[in-house]
Amino acid sequence: MADILKRIEGWDVKFNTERVKQVLDERRQRMFERYVTAMTDVFTMETKTREVLNQSGVSTALYVPYLDFARQLYRLSRSRRISGNSFAVEAQVLLDKWAGRGLNADVLALIRTQVFDIGVPTP
Repeated sequence: MADILKRIEGWDVKFNTERVKQVLDERRQRMFERYVTAMTDVFTMETKTREVLNQSGVSTALYVPYLDFARQLYRLSRSRRISGNSFAVEAQVLLDKWAGRGLNADVLALIRTQVFDIGVPTP
């Protein structure tokens, strides 16, 4: 019974709205700065991707799936758990997935190399 009361008390303390507000108020500025940095990175990545698409003559009607591919590569590049050839292999898996959906594999490869500087994986 004491364990149940301890858990209830712990929950009540943890979800005290005044405390939550205080913690968020203290962290808000750093959270905002990280958000600004992330959105700047995303904007830069999407701009570079559009440049590759323009140079490759891709129809603007197809930009959305190519940008989705680039966004997935971006998320993968932000992961701290993967790097090196494993990262290149994962990027190749994404490239194959989107090529299987009908996108041009050569354009996807250009995005991979020119926007993200990811090479072809070694066997």
